[in-house]
Amino acid sequence: MSADELDAQQPSGPSATPQRSPRAQTPTGSGTWSYRNCADARAAGAAPIHRGQPGYGPHMDGDGDGIACEPYRGR
Repeated sequence: MSADELDAQQPSGPSATPQRSPRAQTPTGSGTWSYRNCADARAAGAAPIHRGQPGYGPHMDGDGDGIACEPYRGR
């Protein structure tokens, strides 16, 4: 089957393209952004996030070590 035949079988129109929701993000005031919370960062596959990486926000770094949304370690 040719590429043209495969293309002809694909649905067309606005519903043919899956709609992606934008990343959950919050402006930080310095032209950068961060995820709203760790759940959003984890859902995007971005956790853990280190200070300086896109999506990092100090509000997600509970212990202030520069690593946001790190895995929970039980004691």
